[in-house]
Amino acid sequence: MTNNNLVDKAGNIREGEELDLDRLRQHLEPVLGAKVSDLQVRQFPGGHSNLTYLLNSGDEQWVLRRPPFGSTVKSAHDMSREYKILSALKDVYPYSPVPSHFCDDHDVIGCDFYLMSYIEGLVIRRDYPKDLVLSPEQIRQQLFNFFDVLSELHSVDLVEAGLDTFGRPEGYVKRQMDGWCRRWEDAVTPDTVNCDNIIKWLQDNMPAESGKASVIHNDYKMDNVIFSLDDPLKVIGVLDWEMSTVGDPLMDLGCTLGYWTQISDPDFFRESRTMPSDIPGAPTRAEIISRFQQQTGIAVDNFPFYFCFGLFRLAVIGQQIYYRYYHGLTKDERFAGFIKKSHVLHQMCELIISGKIES
Repeated sequence: MTNNNLVDKAGNIREGEELDLDRLRQHLEPVLGAKVSDLQVRQFPGGHSNLTYLLNSGDEQWVLRRPPFGSTVKSAHDMSREYKILSALKDVYPYSPVPSHFCDDHDVIGCDFYLMSYIEGLVIRRDYPKDLVLSPEQIRQQLFNFFDVLSELHSVDLVEAGLDTFGRPEGYVKRQMDGWCRRWEDAVTPDTVNCDNIIKWLQDNMPAESGKASVIHNDYKMDNVIFSLDDPLKVIGVLDWEMSTVGDPLMDLGCTLGYWTQISDPDFFRESRTMPSDIPGAPTRAEIISRFQQQTGIAVDNFPFYFCFGLFRLAVIGQQIYYRYYHGLTKDERFAGFIKKSHVLHQMCELIISGKIES
């Protein structure tokens, strides 16, 4: 039975992230072919990168996505790219939102943005909502379903989706390594940890390509997924496609497992978890890898590399977010704590390198 208390709801707009409603109304009315004089805008609470707003006018609802205020990395917030991949996936992957309008006129709200469909459902963040009670068996099934939806993405036919020329899958692993190392260097602040040892290990242990080119999400985690309100074990939506491309699916799996804490992990890592993956019923990383191989037919070799890379990449993302806060490019106080998260991820990488962490 539907529980409205579980719906992921938009709320007040954060200070400094307001939209120009008058200009937005003027732009959208001819585009949508509907009156939007009563347009109301609220903001979804999650997200530390691209910003997501809920637009309401009468019985109509849309979701608006735009880059963060103060962003200096244009390639990381390419709205047209995100819109293009959603347009390609809408007929072949039932979990992606349906895009409806793209705008590159900066006179409207000062940046590129696009509109997409609103998917109402349950979003799980660090902990399960108190109104959602699942048994360990149900938790296990839900989390396996979560990874099965990622496997489905990796199984999308690129030609059927019209994405066979999207991205550059050849040499993907090396380009990712080079790119994230460069981003780390560009985001360094005086209180940054030294990642030289991690970078050298990753470079020395970089595997050959898996030989499989897939659509990859690149930020697949539980708070980017929507579960059904009627059946909370079922995934009905996948959000935040800003980093999606065509590349090696093992890199995508490693990035997702970079978020995955398990009961056997050190306390410092479990305390930093961003989703409820270290509770009774939750599968271990080894069990997830086994299921992924069964679902996709792709052998997961050299997992320590993919896991360590996933953690390092998250450390870079956290450092980029903190860099914006450190230099006064954003007033969002949530960003102040990202330096600590980078330190935790750095420590976990060192344990993987030393062979002290099980997959």
